[in-house]
Amino acid sequence: MAGSTAMPEMRIGVDVGGTKIEALAIDGEGRELARYRVDTPRGEYQGTIDAIVELVRRLEAETGMTGSVGVGIPGSISAKTGLVKNANSTWLNGRPLDKDLAEALGREVRLSNDANCFAVSEATDGAAAGQHVVFGVIIGTGCGGGVAIEGRVHAGPNGVAGEWGHNPLPWQSEEENPGPVCYCGKFGCMEMWVSGTGLARDYRIVTGRERTARQIITDFEAGDKDAAMMVDRLEDRLARGLANVINILDPDIIVIGGGLSQASHLYESVPKRMAKYVFGGEADTPLVQAKFGDSSGVRGAAWLWPLER
Repeated sequence: MAGSTAMPEMRIGVDVGGTKIEALAIDGEGRELARYRVDTPRGEYQGTIDAIVELVRRLEAETGMTGSVGVGIPGSISAKTGLVKNANSTWLNGRPLDKDLAEALGREVRLSNDANCFAVSEATDGAAAGQHVVFGVIIGTGCGGGVAIEGRVHAGPNGVAGEWGHNPLPWQSEEENPGPVCYCGKFGCMEMWVSGTGLARDYRIVTGRERTARQIITDFEAGDKDAAMMVDRLEDRLARGLANVINILDPDIIVIGGGLSQASHLYESVPKRMAKYVFGGEADTPLVQAKFGDSSGVRGAAWLWPLER
């Protein structure tokens, strides 16, 4: 329970995605005890609650222990209304998901944005373990971010800390202004540039050909000139966006996850580019790949019940 000093023997994390719900049980050392996943009952709010409850029950039946429960969602809880907002799993929006889950499970449930869970996971026992301020970046189909301070979520009073994907691409060229329209209704958001979708879109506009982000990265690694030009544009935009984060937050480390995190060249090129955009011309911020990859979200949900420090 909140405020309790007793550490639970087992922590359960649940990651609610658009196509699947994954649940994981870990012990106090972060060792995996059991894991299950099921298809997301799309469009069904009560069905989503039932699926989460069933996963928790299965984990507890297998381990013979009762665990704390943390849940990561593609949205956040409004501090003003107590209801889910900004979830692309739209059937969750406007619902008191944490309270309904707590009632269904008979215990407190901690809920946070999935990118915040990613940051917490990597800050607790991942690539950023021991760092004070961690900025977690997920670059996949879209791009999101989360902030962990001392291993705990920093969401802010509006629940949007770390949402760099819905800030505009900074220092735009004439070609980049105003930028493509985002699903949020604004133009030129980082998510429309620095993402798998954005990379594929840029490639199509410049070359007139269709390639997926994965194919473009593969072509780049094989020495293809068009792919190299597209990756160069991506890396410069990523450097600009992260420079903006450094100017505001100045995190101790930046951790990247998601599909594009597999592109190893990012970790060499982007840090070199950031300095010219950061105020004062210095950027020594480490840029590292997530340790736990796709498991960071569900592990971070479990770590919403943090270690006593």
